[in-house]
Amino acid sequence: MTPQNDAAALYFSAISAALRGLEIFMRDDRSPLYRHGIVAKVAAEYIGRLETSFNCWKNRLGFVESFRISRAESGFPVFQNVLELENDRRQADQRLATIPSADELRAEMADFILRHKEFPAALQKSMAERLYLEAVKGGDIFGPFSLAKTANVSVNPKTQRPSYLVHWATFDGTANLPLIYMATIEDSSDAMLRQLVTSDGKLNGKVDIPLPVDGLLNPELAHRFDDFTEKNSAYALSPTTIATNLDKDFADLHPKHMRRMVLGPFYSAGITEHNSIVTEVLSKVRKPENAWLLTWTTQEVYSKAEKPGRKGLFSSEQASEEFYINTDDLEAARQGVSSYEKHALIPHEAYQALYAASEAQKIFLGYKVHILSKGQVISDV
Repeated sequence: MTPQNDAAALYFSAISAALRGLEIFMRDDRSPLYRHGIVAKVAAEYIGRLETSFNCWKNRLGFVESFRISRAESGFPVFQNVLELENDRRQADQRLATIPSADELRAEMADFILRHKEFPAALQKSMAERLYLEAVKGGDIFGPFSLAKTANVSVNPKTQRPSYLVHWATFDGTANLPLIYMATIEDSSDAMLRQLVTSDGKLNGKVDIPLPVDGLLNPELAHRFDDFTEKNSAYALSPTTIATNLDKDFADLHPKHMRRMVLGPFYSAGITEHNSIVTEVLSKVRKPENAWLLTWTTQEVYSKAEKPGRKGLFSSEQASEEFYINTDDLEAARQGVSSYEKHALIPHEAYQALYAASEAQKIFLGYKVHILSKGQVISDV
């Protein structure tokens, strides 16, 4: 194995352990981060997609030697890898048709070894490509953009409007970071009010809604909503900017709450370079598979009031939301959010190394720290 392959193996081992740990944390009923099970369930779905993508990328190294990550910034793969994975998914059937079946390749490899007394490198690459394409074709990967889904429907008793919990995700091509979005949106369109809300202001139980539903539940707005989210989900846009744009672009949609989960940066000993202190301490961790640190940030913005719309003979004005920005918190104001939380997940051995080096308090200032130990996550340390 070459040093480059050693580094790749180390990176994939570390990121896989980190994502498994994050999934354990998300699925834990005692998680201090998410008190609502549906939020954790949604996040776990996208984390699972990331795990699938990393498994595919690992298999891809069997026939393609290059794989680039953002070593000095996010610690995640560069956007080009995400685009290539999505392109391979779309072309998987076409490419698989040109590669012999797995059984045929195994037979050819055995025959090659017997006749030539050497390893069949070319056939091995063909086998790796077949296994990769089969995995890409069959799995839900974390693509450049994942279309929205409606995960829950209820009725706001105050406004008597249908309320949707909608989620989508994107891999930001500039920051090289996975982003997960969740939004609570009320719908005041006449068609959905008649269909979903009873005369006494309750959700119409006679309407069968097989959740989750692909796209926004309102079929008349679903395509426009997909276009909007694809164009308005960049990391450079604050959640408040996105919610405000949504509020302006859709007269019948009223975003009441938006949450963005920013995964990363990710730190791995011997691979990433974005924090010299973290890198130095992690390099001293005895087991390489425990020499990593995963951080993430949750940002939230909510509407504190709705300004009623106005209709007149010569001009009209649609209803608009007044979003709360916490100006008492300088960081919240800088991010343009009502609130935020910074989290860090780290193996127990790596945390001990940081603590022993007297760096833990400085590195984790402002973070909620979660320690992965023996398949469980310990929080509030």
